[in-house]
Amino acid sequence: MVQFTEETYLYDPSLLIKLDFHRSPAKFKPFISAASPGEPWMKVRPLKDTDYDRGFLQLLSQLTHVGNVNRTQFLTRFSQMKASGDYFVTVIEDTRKNEIIGAASLVIERKFIHNCAVRGRLEDVVVNDTYRGKQLGKLIVVTVSLLAEELGCYKMSLDCKDKLIKFYESLGYVAIPGNSNSMTIRYDEGPTLKRNATSAGSSGTVGDSCQTVSLDFAS
Repeated sequence: MVQFTEETYLYDPSLLIKLDFHRSPAKFKPFISAASPGEPWMKVRPLKDTDYDRGFLQLLSQLTHVGNVNRTQFLTRFSQMKASGDYFVTVIEDTRKNEIIGAASLVIERKFIHNCAVRGRLEDVVVNDTYRGKQLGKLIVVTVSLLAEELGCYKMSLDCKDKLIKFYESLGYVAIPGNSNSMTIRYDEGPTLKRNATSAGSSGTVGDSCQTVSLDFAS
């Protein structure tokens, strides 16, 4: 078994603990959240620099072609992502096996439009298919959606395949007129909007003004 000593999170894990899953229209049966994912051996957290040895890249290969990425390449890209402060790769770990079983990436883009808002993309959403029936797909999507709101985002959107439209509708997304595969959820049209981020750093907030996030899911 690989022994893990010093480990580094990609972003502040406390951001996930304070997410309020009751704010999401998603229906969990039974109720689960990032803080309580339904099993004592399951943990929702940011990506770590040691997840190369927990099968993170192997999980991504269930979604798309990854390539022969070695440890040095993985650590270099991890450091670049962490230094930018704009990457929020979130994973689900089976702690019994030290194995990553679910993941999603929220990537922030800084814009001049909308009062220097930020735009985000949700990419590389994948769950190990051997863990079906535990609501993990819904859990990872809602986690990152609530995280985007926590970062001060007022809007986010996604692109999905036809067969997934009903799934995302159940999470509060609505189709964009004229583009049935693009869906959006807004936080500036109801009580779900909490605040706008005013700074970036250890607090996890992003940007200098109101924030825009759109989430594009990998096919």
